[in-house]
Amino acid sequence: MHEYSIVTALLEQCEQHAEANNANKITKVVIKVGVLSGVEPALLQTAFDTFKLEGPAHEAQLTIKHQPLVIECAQCGSINQLEERSIVCPNCNSFNTKILEGEEMLLMQLELETD
Repeated sequence: MHEYSIVTALLEQCEQHAEANNANKITKVVIKVGVLSGVEPALLQTAFDTFKLEGPAHEAQLTIKHQPLVIECAQCGSINQLEERSIVCPNCNSFNTKILEGEEMLLMQLELETD
């Protein structure tokens, strides 16, 4: 399960932001997970709940926003948003497409507190 190493890196990044902003508590972490990111959201949530227990994120809430796949078709020029893992253009059935979004996992928002 690579979700554990992903969460470890995410928490380290959040803690670095907290330290840089003189915050001692992380209250909310919002991430965007693409359909093709290779990350399983349920496992990511479990890993976050497990690894946050120590440190400034121990009470943090994780919000996962799902990023659909966005492809551009070189054949017909259309841009389509897809929920499934398919790179086939739904307009012309071409495989000649380019992925614009949906492969990434991004930290979108971080809420911090200082006492």
